[in-house]
Amino acid sequence: MKRVQAETARWDPRKPGEGTVPELSDLIGLRALVHKGSGGRRGSHGVQALAPSLLLGRGMEYAESRRYVPGDDARLIDWRVTARTGRTHTKLFQAERERLTLIVADTAPTLYFGTRVRFKSVQAARAGALAAWRAVRDGDRVAALRGSLREGPIPPASGPRGALRVLDALVRWYRAPAAEDAGLALALDRARRLLRPGSRLVVLADPASVVAIPETLWPGLARHIDVHVLLLTDPLERRPPVARLPFATAGGRLELGLDQAGVRQRWKQAFDGPLDEALSRLSRFGLAAAPLSCDATAEVARELLRRPPQGRAS
Repeated sequence: MKRVQAETARWDPRKPGEGTVPELSDLIGLRALVHKGSGGRRGSHGVQALAPSLLLGRGMEYAESRRYVPGDDARLIDWRVTARTGRTHTKLFQAERERLTLIVADTAPTLYFGTRVRFKSVQAARAGALAAWRAVRDGDRVAALRGSLREGPIPPASGPRGALRVLDALVRWYRAPAAEDAGLALALDRARRLLRPGSRLVVLADPASVVAIPETLWPGLARHIDVHVLLLTDPLERRPPVARLPFATAGGRLELGLDQAGVRQRWKQAFDGPLDEALSRLSRFGLAAAPLSCDATAEVARELLRRPPQGRAS
C-alpha cells in the first residue's frame, strides 16, 4: 500500500520510522503513566478481593440478604425474604475475582496515516497499551482481538504477562495494514462471545468503521459492559488548510485546491461527517466515546479512558 505523506507532517528526519510504526519499548514505558497518581482496586496480590457489594448487575453474583436500612437501593430489595420474614431485606452481591478487559483493535487501512507527531495507527497502539496497563493495575485479566480471518484473539491473562502479550499484538497489528482484515464488525461480533456482564471493552477505531457497522450491535454491549470507544483522528482531517494542500508522492508533487466552498464541504462530509455520526450513535446507547487525535499526549488518552459511560441503554 502506498502512503501519501503530507508536506505539513512534522517528522524527524534523523529518526526514520519514528511515529509511523509502534515501538514495543514505547508501549511498555506507558505503564508508569497509568500507575502515576492512581489508586486502582488491587488487592495485596494484584487482584481485587472478594467482598459484598451493593452494585446492581455488572458481573456480580448474589451473596446473601440482610435487613434493609434507609439509603439502600430499593431496586435490590429481596422480595422473597421480605415476604417470608415480614421485614424488608436487601440483596448483597459478591464481586467477581477478576474482571476481563478486552481491547478491540480496528485495523482499517485509513488508520495508517498521520500528519502530526505520529500515525493514527501508532496512537491507537498507545491507547491500547494504556488500557492494558490499566487492566493490570486494576487486577483484571486482559485480552485483545482484531477482525482477522486468520488470527484468533489474544487469550485473557492477568498481570504484566497478560499485558505484554497484548502489547506485542498491538505492535504487530499496527505496523502495516493486513490483507486478511475483515473489519470492525467481525471483531465486535467475536468480542460479544468473550465478554461477560461486568467486563470492560475498549474499542480503538476509525470513525468510518464505527458508522459502517450495524447499530444493533451496540445495545447488547452497552447494557452490562463498560464500553469505551476511542475514535482516531488527524488534525489535517479536521482543520484543512484554507487554500491549497501540498502533497509529496512517489511521482512528484501534488496540490489539492481547498479554496472552493464545494470542495471544503466534501472534505467536511468525508472526515467530520463520520466522526459526528459515530459520536451521536454511540451516545444514544450511553457509551463513553471520544475522538483521539494522533498528536494528543498519552495523558489525554489516559483521561479519555477514565470517562464514565453516559448511561445505560434500556
